[in-house]
Formats: sequence, C-alpha cells, structure tokens
Amino acid sequence: MPANLRLKVQIFNQFFKFTTSHSFCSSRITSPTNLYPKALNQILNQRPPLLQLKQIHAQIITQSLSSYSILIDSLIHCYLSTNNLTFAKTLFDQYPNYPPSILLWNLIIRSYSKLQNSREPIDLFRRLNGLKHHSLVVPDNYTFTFLITSCTHQNSELHGMIVHGIVIKNGYISDLYVGNSLINLYAVFCILEDACKVFDEMPERDVFSWTSLLGGHAKQGDMARVSKIFAMMPMRNMVSWVVIISGFVDNGWYTNALIYFYDMLRESHDLLKPNEAVLVCALSACANLEALDQGKQIHAYINKNGFTKRSNILTALIDMYSKCGIINYAYGVFDNIYQPDVCNYTSMISGFADHGLGINALQVFHQMLAQNITPNEITILGVLKGCSHSGLVEEGSFIFYNMVRLWNITPKVEHYGCFVDLLGRAGYLKPALVIAIKVPLDPDIVIWRALLSACRIYKDVSLADKIVAYVEHVYCGQFNGNEVLLSNLYASLSRWDSVGEIRKVMSQRENESRSGSESSIGCSWIEVNGVVHEFRVDDQLHPLVNKLNGVLRGLILDGMSEIKF
Repeated sequence: MPANLRLKVQIFNQFFKFTTSHSFCSSRITSPTNLYPKALNQILNQRPPLLQLKQIHAQIITQSLSSYSILIDSLIHCYLSTNNLTFAKTLFDQYPNYPPSILLWNLIIRSYSKLQNSREPIDLFRRLNGLKHHSLVVPDNYTFTFLITSCTHQNSELHGMIVHGIVIKNGYISDLYVGNSLINLYAVFCILEDACKVFDEMPERDVFSWTSLLGGHAKQGDMARVSKIFAMMPMRNMVSWVVIISGFVDNGWYTNALIYFYDMLRESHDLLKPNEAVLVCALSACANLEALDQGKQIHAYINKNGFTKRSNILTALIDMYSKCGIINYAYGVFDNIYQPDVCNYTSMISGFADHGLGINALQVFHQMLAQNITPNEITILGVLKGCSHSGLVEEGSFIFYNMVRLWNITPKVEHYGCFVDLLGRAGYLKPALVIAIKVPLDPDIVIWRALLSACRIYKDVSLADKIVAYVEHVYCGQFNGNEVLLSNLYASLSRWDSVGEIRKVMSQRENESRSGSESSIGCSWIEVNGVVHEFRVDDQLHPLVNKLNGVLRGLILDGMSEIKF
C-alpha cells in the first residue's frame, strides 16, 4: 500500500474513532470539522517518521487548518524530534496567535543550544525578552539553563557572563539547574574563581554541581584541588569517576589515575562499575607507566565483564601491550578482532613502528587498505615512522608523496618530521634538508633535531654546524636539545675542545634557568611485583627515601671499589 494511501486510511480510522466516541456515544454532538484536527493531532502525538510528518503538514495546509495552535504545537514537537530545525523554526516564526507559549520557546532554544557556534539561542532570547507586555510569556529557569548551555557550546565567555547577570536580575540564581549550567560554563572556560563562587552560593547542590567543579580544576591541571573536591563529594556517579581518572591521565599523573581506578573497583557495586571510558583511561595509565602486570589484570577484568567487543578498549589494549614491550600480545589482541576499524589498525601499525618492525607495520597497513578502510593522519604517521625505523625509503616516500592524492590527507609538521627522519637515517642528508626547508608550515624543532641526529650518525659536521646556527637564529635559543646532539657529534669525532665549549654554554644556560624560574622536574617509574613506584628529581617526599639513598650509596661504593687505577 502506498505511503500516502496508508496515511489517508490512518486519518480516516482516527477520524472514525473520534466520531464514534464523541458524536454517537455522547449526548453532545461534535462537528466533524472540529474532529478532523483532533484526528490529525492524535497521529502527530504518535511521533510519525519525517516523510509521513510532511504529508500531515501538507494536509494541514491544504485543509486550511494552520490556524489551529494545537496542530502547530504538535508539528513543531515532531520536527524537533526528527532534528529538522529548519521546518520547526519556520512554523515557530509563523505561529498563529503569536506569541507561542514559553514551553515552545524553551524547546526551540534547547534544540539550537545543542549546536556548535549557533547564535540562534541568543537571538531567540532577545525576541523573548522583548515580549515583556505578555505576562504569560516570560523566561523561566529552563530558558536560562538552555541559554547558558548554548553560550558554552558557542565558546562565548562574554555572552555567558551577560546571561549570568540577567539570571541574577530575574531571580533564578538559586535554581539548581541554572546554577549547574553556570558552574559548567565557567569550568569549561577555566574561570574557576567564578565557578567556585556560584557553587558556594548555591542553596542546593547535586552530583552534577560537584562534578562540573571537579572537571574545571582537572582541565586547569590543579590535581591537588581535584583530589580535595573529590574527597568532599557527598555523592559520586560514573561521570565523577571518569572525570577524576581521566584528569590524572591527561595531566600525566598516571600512578594516581590507577590508584583512583582501584578505589573505584573497591567501592563499585552493581550500579557503579568501571565503564568503557574508565577502562580506556586505566589502560592508558598502564601504557605510559609500562605497568604490564596491572595492564594484564585490567585485561582480565575486561574479559570477565564483557567489554571484549568495544573498539576503544581493544585499541587501548593494543597500545598498552605495545608500550609495555609485549608486541606479540598486542598483535594477539588485534588478530582476534572480527572486523578491525581504523583505530584498531592505527594502534597496531603504531605499535609495530615503535618496535622498529616497519615491514610488519606496512603489512598491516596494506591489509587495512585491502579492507577498504581509509587511513587517517595518525595512521600515516605510524606507517612513516615504521618506514623510518626500518630504512624503507622507497615505501615511505611513496606514502608521503601520495597522501593527498590517495587519501585526501594534507601533511602536517609531524609527517614532514617523520619523512625527514626517514631520509636522514638512510643517509640522504641533503634531500632531507631540502624537505625541512620547504615545510609549508612553521618547522618544528623536532625536524631539525632529526637532521642533527642523522648528521651525527654520518659524521657530517659542516651540515650540523649550519643547522645549529639556523636553529639558534630562528628560535632564539628557545630549544636547547640541539646542543646535546651537536656535543655528541663532536665527541664521536674526538673534537673535545668543541665539546667543552658546548658543555660550558649548556651549563651557563642551566644555571640561568634555575635562577630565573623553576624548571620542569623529571621523573621515572618502575614496576616491582605489580606495584608502580614513581621517582622525581630531588624528591625527598618518597616514604622510603632514606632506604633508597642508602642502597644507592652502597651501589656507588661497590662500583668504585671495582675501578682499577
């Protein structure tokens, strides 16, 4: 049966239902003219699909029913439910008996607030604010909640602050949902002083209030404050745990991320167990710490709890095993995936590349292309790295020069860096220099360091001196790692006078840096019996610092006793 005929039958059935229930079963006779809009509205309340919705809309227009507000309300609801904002907005602007109710204003503003970079919510609010003479159509707490959300999605800090002022003026600052939206707004923009002020002045708070504040401090990197807020939270949900664990991972505090992950496991129950996001973060922490034993434990948890088909988790497992040095385990995970996606392939390719297995990386790459899966820029980066580590100049050159033509990927600085490294490692120093100079973007210092490293391998002092002079001129001494490479180059040629001069410059610069500002503190990790221990430079806070220093002194003395003068 054609769709339009099915619609007519449905309308007739609905119309017949109304006539029997109202005309024949009631002492009050209802006009069929009034029953037809009700039948249409009954169908609209069932939220028909878009094609049928447009047919009903056409019926309303052809039957001159556009003046029925109840039908227009339902049409707007239906169009919004199908994400067809254009038709909904047109009906809203042509609304009979203007203005629409505040409910419709809120629905339209909410729908547009979900979009990125849309000014419609602000424009709609200005129109709404101009209807002050209509006492029944005034902004309410939902209006302001959706409006603040829109400011967040627009990255409009200024508009958010203006709306905050209007909220205070209209007396909605104590509303829970409005307050939560304001906290989230200021947290997203890292205006944490204002976020804390709104939070402190709220008469009522829920888990969203706490979690938004938590996320703001995590985004700013103040993990000490994050820990304090988390400890004070009267209630926690899944989002709270995701925010704190991912916050520690994003800020490089991998040990702390695992501590909170295990805390979550201890506190978990049937309604609150680690989800996909938490498990991915925990695996990322294990990967960065090279904590293989803990990574295996999390893998066992994944198998036990049915997460083995989640693409993000499988990608994280491949990455974890690769970074822990167990590439065969990584490939075992990859090989058991029924239909790998681009993320799975990319993680496996990068894993092989990091292990110097360029041929394996290329094989997986060709397997990916054979499955008609389009690579992304990270995939290409991994393949180029694999070619570089394995000396596959011809293969790497083909991929680099055909990125745009074959896969519509414009090379970035990282791709140029990998290609320069590939040419440099293979001894093609001058072609590598030409590529580095012709980078259309601002060349990253890593490109020049890759060239310097190649100069050291092939003992090309003349080119190395020119590169160092160029880098010093362009970057004004901002990057200092090139002196180390040049020093190593001079040392390999037994040019000790040059080595001494460079070391002297480096020492002076280091002293100036220490007196001027606190430099970044280096750290390292080691896993012993499934426990990850973290050590920081000049760290006096480790609980076993005295014992560790004693063992270190003993090792130094033992080493000195074996030296023969």
